Amino acid sequence: MKTAKKNNLKSVAFLLVGLFLLNAIGSSFFHRFDLTKDKRYTLSTTSLNIIKQVENPLYIKVYMQGNLPSEFKRLQQETKQLLEEFQAYNKNIIFEFVDPLENKDESMDQIKQLYRKGLTPINITVDDKGKQSQEMVFPWAIAVYNNKEVNIPLLKNLMGASTAQKVIGSVQHLEYSIAEGLNKITKAKQKKIAVIKGNGELQDILMAKFLMQVRESYFIGPFTLDSVAKNPIGSLEALQKYDLAVIAKPTEAFSDGEKQVLDQYIINGGKTLWLVDQVSAEMDSLYNASGSTLAYPRDLNLNDMFFKYGIRINPDVVKDEQGSPIKLATGEPGSATQYQQFNWKFAPQVYPSSSHPIVKNLGGIKFDFANPIDTLKNGIKKTILLQSSPYSKKIGTPTEINLNSVSEQTTPNDYLNKGNIPLSVLLEGKFHSMYENRVLPFDQKNFQTSGKENKMIVVADGDLIKNQLDKNFQPVELGYDQRSGNLYDNKDFLINCVNYLLDDNGLINIRSKDLDLPLLDKEKVYENYSKTQFITIGLPIVILLIFGFIFTFLRKRKYSK
Repeated sequence: MKTAKKNNLKSVAFLLVGLFLLNAIGSSFFHRFDLTKDKRYTLSTTSLNIIKQVENPLYIKVYMQGNLPSEFKRLQQETKQLLEEFQAYNKNIIFEFVDPLENKDESMDQIKQLYRKGLTPINITVDDKGKQSQEMVFPWAIAVYNNKEVNIPLLKNLMGASTAQKVIGSVQHLEYSIAEGLNKITKAKQKKIAVIKGNGELQDILMAKFLMQVRESYFIGPFTLDSVAKNPIGSLEALQKYDLAVIAKPTEAFSDGEKQVLDQYIINGGKTLWLVDQVSAEMDSLYNASGSTLAYPRDLNLNDMFFKYGIRINPDVVKDEQGSPIKLATGEPGSATQYQQFNWKFAPQVYPSSSHPIVKNLGGIKFDFANPIDTLKNGIKKTILLQSSPYSKKIGTPTEINLNSVSEQTTPNDYLNKGNIPLSVLLEGKFHSMYENRVLPFDQKNFQTSGKENKMIVVADGDLIKNQLDKNFQPVELGYDQRSGNLYDNKDFLINCVNYLLDDNGLINIRSKDLDLPLLDKEKVYENYSKTQFITIGLPIVILLIFGFIFTFLRKRKYSK
């Protein structure tokens, strides 16, 4: 007996020492194990780098608590688990979930306050076994760090998608949304963006939503090319202080001197985002007595420049069966005005088919009078980011655009071997100057004929960056079409373009992360409600009772002898 006791004491002592050593080793090394198949809770390197920047307390308040519909409980759970991962790597990250509608007496004041901050709720129709009710949900979070505050959207808009599909898409983008928000308030601005002016580009108010979004992460300012005529060298040196130039829908031709400045900016490593219309056609010009307008080529004097870089924007208009909805007045004259929705084929609704991080997991993107792009062989790598549907074709200009075209009948044969027209292209490589072996418009001692590795993005539609104005002439959300009420992913596409061009690739790669999110089929549950209840609740209890009975029986049998 004494020997057995000694052996037991030795075993306990060894166990305690082993646990102590294991605990000491575990406190020295940090690692979290993700057993999910799609590595859902494994944070990307970009997210980890952002977390490391948090040196002071960072508070996150999530407005998703209380009586939520089942789909949003899934989003709430995924958000909580992801924030726990963030917190595990940095204890300075503190989060809480609050219910903005908890106190009925103060709920309206709380809702108004959230509205003023830009946090708009959504109304969800909840269908529970045939009983329908309306629930208001705030799928938002607010992060505060060093007196800086940022709104974090948790629900991604997916046009035409069900609530369940929106939740799946939102979970796909959850790490990106949170990481991007934290990056905005923890990382100091470094890179500069020039918005080119002087050639009839869009007014600031018509791309205000884009500028406001970009301004949160980068320095941004207007840069006019008017000074090129008097001081081209000075203009070039000033432009080279910027990392990216955005040229948004110019309507006036560029001079040769202005082209040389832009060319040398590109050759010396400056990134460019071109949004160019080679055809003059505006949607507003259709709303007249005749309901028609003339679309004609627009000469911007950029053809030779683009040709040298490896693309050509044709002065045609793309007509696509996968168009955007438009509401037009119908009915006989003198009768009450009625509005009917039609398919407007001159506004292609493009769904990205490329797996490139810029466009991966994006929804529909709306164009207006887009132009086709040809790619040319010149040693520059070209990636087609956006293209029209298989049922699309080019319409030569000049041509009349008429609203009556919404009633025309077409067949698939009308688009045979004509579709999949490139509308946006990414160019990467070592560009050669368009003035190589040519006379220079102005003398430049340090003129470069070829440059280092660079990249640019060309979009053959200037309206893609344009936000509409409401009745009070205030800008509405970029991508929101007031005529149809649809919200497209134009803004996300453009922000991805900016991030990619400025080498902030990490955030884009988070966006392209794929997750497998199976959701419960409510219809099947309702059809087999009793069976489902038995499987999820009754069966575990039965198994537990059987196990308890067998365990008791074997125990009695063993000790009754």
